[in-house]
Amino acid sequence: QVQLVESGGGLVQPGGSLRLSCAASGSIFSINDMAWYRQAPGKERELVAVITSNGISNYADSVKGRFTISRDYAKNTMYLQMSSLKPEDTAVYYCNAEIVRSWYTTAYAYWGQGTQVTVSS
Repeated sequence: QVQLVESGGGLVQPGGSLRLSCAASGSIFSINDMAWYRQAPGKERELVAVITSNGISNYADSVKGRFTISRDYAKNTMYLQMSSLKPEDTAVYYCNAEIVRSWYTTAYAYWGQGTQVTVSS
């Protein structure tokens, strides 16, 4: 059993900051890419940022320069530091991870339950 648990969402004013966390637990052999997605009401889920097992990161153009993705490999945890938040960043943020459960299996994509981020004055 593998579980991804997000935390850190909430209500913040425009221009403010939030830090999201995603902790992976359970039967884990290794983790490949980890990523944050978001889905606003009435819109499709979109990729926000991704970080590889080697620490290489990429961002959606809409968040470049404002968001920073990072990982604590020892804790199987990923973070998203969000700064200069805008109302259009309001969405449910989901954690995604490609997890290998044993040496003889391939990676499988797991999702967290989502955490709400609301940017409003």
